[in-house]
Amino acid sequence: MNDPSAASAQRPLEEIAEGEPIISFRGVHKSFGDKHILRGIDLDFPRGRTTVVIGPSGTGKSVTMKLIVGLLIPEEGDVWVAGTNVPEASEGALMKVRRQIGMMFQDGALFDSMTVGDNIAFPLQRHTKLGAGEIDDRVAHSLEQVGLPGIEDQMPSSLSGGMRKRVSLARAIIHEPEIVMFDEPNSGLDPLTSDEIDNLISRMKEELGITFVVISHDIVGTFAVADTIAMLYNGRLVASGTPDEILHSREPVLRQFLARNMDLPALSS
Repeated sequence: MNDPSAASAQRPLEEIAEGEPIISFRGVHKSFGDKHILRGIDLDFPRGRTTVVIGPSGTGKSVTMKLIVGLLIPEEGDVWVAGTNVPEASEGALMKVRRQIGMMFQDGALFDSMTVGDNIAFPLQRHTKLGAGEIDDRVAHSLEQVGLPGIEDQMPSSLSGGMRKRVSLARAIIHEPEIVMFDEPNSGLDPLTSDEIDNLISRMKEELGITFVVISHDIVGTFAVADTIAMLYNGRLVASGTPDEILHSREPVLRQFLARNMDLPALSS
């Protein structure tokens, strides 16, 4: 592949500078039967930045996320993640990619039979040889980072929706990943709690200095957290840029999508 904009994602992680692509999609096609979800997507995710992928339901946002971690494989194209082309990766290489990624799920995806502390500790218990004391220390630190210190012994059923999201984020960051992916982080939350989650995402990105990939329907939240916004529509990338570039884009589909959620500035002819 000779595309210079995707070249950094093909290099080892330690050679990728902040702002260079750590994830690159090139010519990616994905279908389910005769339903074409992605039609030749080219998209970069810069290292150390927050990229938010927006678009109508069914346009391929969640498929994009699953392609990054290798839960789905494209019919055509490359998905480079920190030096690994995921569709061609061996099982060992794919596991290495997945260990570099944390995930905050839409509903939190917490184990209801386990305490908050055990939920957060789960990735370390499964994939490291750390002792119980060190794991406990890292659980406590992760909870402090998301603003929920001292709730290790509580059960998920006792938590509010916003607290469950925070615990899910604490679990996502506990193994110090290079990339954290958020699946609809504001889903099911009231406006005030949504604002709190947006502020948390922005703060955590600055504190951790890692790459955030966000799938979202929440346009207000998107502009609050994004360094880059990418819109998918009808299986294609119709726009990508900074929030200001997106806000002033003349792309008709994008403007129509945004106009349903916010007042757009008038554009001169």
